[in-house]
Amino acid sequence: MRITGGLLRQWQDRNRQSTIPHAIEQLRAAGNVDNLCRLLVDDPPAYRGRYPFLDTDLYKTLEGLAYEIGAGSAGEGAREFFDEVVGLLEQVQAEDGYLNSFFQDPAATKKPWEDLTWGHELYNLGHLIQAAIAANRRMGDRRLLDVAVKFADLAVRRFGQGREEGICGHPEVEMALVELYRETGDRDYLTQASLFVDRRGHGHLQHSIFSPEYFQDHLPFRELPSVIGHAVRMAYLAAGATDVYLETGDRSLFETLDRLWDDMVATKLYLTGGLGSRHSDEAIGDRYELPSERAYSETCAAIAVMQWAWRMFVATGGAKYLDVFERVLFNAYAVGLSAEGSAFFYDNPLQRRPDHEQRSGAETGGESLRRAWFRCPCCPPNIVRWMAQLGDYVAAERHDALFLALYAEGRIETDALAVTVETAYPWDGDVQLTVDRAPSRPYAIKLRVPAWAHDVTLDGAPAAAEDGWLTVERNWNEGESIRLHLPMPVRAHLSHPHLDATRGAVGIARGPLVYCVEQQDSPAPVDDLVLSAERIAAADISSSMDGLPGALALRLAADVAPAPAPELYPELTAGRPAIERTATVPVTLIPYFLWGNRGSEAMRVWVRTQ
Repeated sequence: MRITGGLLRQWQDRNRQSTIPHAIEQLRAAGNVDNLCRLLVDDPPAYRGRYPFLDTDLYKTLEGLAYEIGAGSAGEGAREFFDEVVGLLEQVQAEDGYLNSFFQDPAATKKPWEDLTWGHELYNLGHLIQAAIAANRRMGDRRLLDVAVKFADLAVRRFGQGREEGICGHPEVEMALVELYRETGDRDYLTQASLFVDRRGHGHLQHSIFSPEYFQDHLPFRELPSVIGHAVRMAYLAAGATDVYLETGDRSLFETLDRLWDDMVATKLYLTGGLGSRHSDEAIGDRYELPSERAYSETCAAIAVMQWAWRMFVATGGAKYLDVFERVLFNAYAVGLSAEGSAFFYDNPLQRRPDHEQRSGAETGGESLRRAWFRCPCCPPNIVRWMAQLGDYVAAERHDALFLALYAEGRIETDALAVTVETAYPWDGDVQLTVDRAPSRPYAIKLRVPAWAHDVTLDGAPAAAEDGWLTVERNWNEGESIRLHLPMPVRAHLSHPHLDATRGAVGIARGPLVYCVEQQDSPAPVDDLVLSAERIAAADISSSMDGLPGALALRLAADVAPAPAPELYPELTAGRPAIERTATVPVTLIPYFLWGNRGSEAMRVWVRTQ
């Protein structure tokens, strides 16, 4: 699938033109490249950076670059950076295959493999493998794959069946090892991935700072009652376990995954698709523990949830997984990057109080909203690689059927079929598919109908989806078209009654997009706005947005609640305009992913109903 237009293409162009050059600049400035160079001299300078896993930020960036270079769309300097870093990795890799710029330093405070809990060496390996496979597939360049295979073989020799029963404190390598098995056919990698999944929860990690729950290491994976602990670790582990299931057919493993998924979606995901409600340990909270202003919802967790969702779709064909994928993509993931493409959110709250001063990423000083980089910069290069490969998640083919998982303008080609997709989605629900090449046999095109879509039509006639899919199967002719219409009225969401944080409030959405109100777009304090069902239903959809071109805003009228009594809450009422409860003010709601691009003022996703 090649995306040729629309919002996703705009995002990919921004990634190519702004985010990738910015990431390369920041990686050089932060010392990630120097950390490799220093290993080539006899008396190396000190390692730069706080964490021993900073090589992964190079690997994630290389993965994104492989997609751009392979497509012939890489910007200036991208190929040079790719070749430079790959050349360094080839030079500094140890004879036995080990590769980590922190632990390879003779002056390092710890030796290789000495601290599996926090060293993240296998996590590094995972991202190296993913970058290497992308380069091999997209560029036809196997230099990095040779490096990755050598390191992976070392890991198998050390941690394989009957050997040291170690696991990584940060899951990720499981996904990569399964993909390496698919790429090379070497079943040892699949076996190793399965071992890593099943060893967790058996006391193989030395726990410090955080409890075993943080690492999903308090119970065997198959016995977990719910998703728990560090959100990124949890979703990466589940995605890797799904990959193992896809290759082994282990039904008990799938039953665990299906149960964990349903519980997460029902009780632990934010309206935006964000995962993780606790700043203290970047963790998933209890069921229905979803505070708006304290939502952590790390950008990396959003990517991890999408990786898990896609694998569950591949395993089952289920549209419900893609509904979550899409919700995360357009909200919890997209919000992590600024409109110009060079500043990032680490955590993604659903509310910002007027007096909020905490900095993003739990760091002191600096900008109060998005940052150019972080001391632990896992999110920016993760955005880079995911944005570059979005086309991989638009469609899939199985048994003479093309599944349209997402809607994006572009061209989809399989060995049997080629179609052109025309759409302005997610701003508009019209999708037209034109067949450019067709087989001489019946072939099915399956169109996903999101759970929010009602009164759907196909070629102008009412159409009923089955399990989230509209299926059109026939002998296709070249030039033949079909047109899907997904109505996109503005809709209101109420939260589960167990969710105390948003009781008495309403969330607004249209299509896959969640909306929010920023103080810039309300004459009354956003905390005093009150919305009714009638007000929401009467919202006007507008394409005119100051400072946010191309996006559709919602314009509506909101009532204003009386300010708290000054004598009781002087700090909250000082300087506020005196607006009566009976007042009605015009308010503009913008897509959540665009908030924070016009200054650091108050924001709410959930707006009061009383």
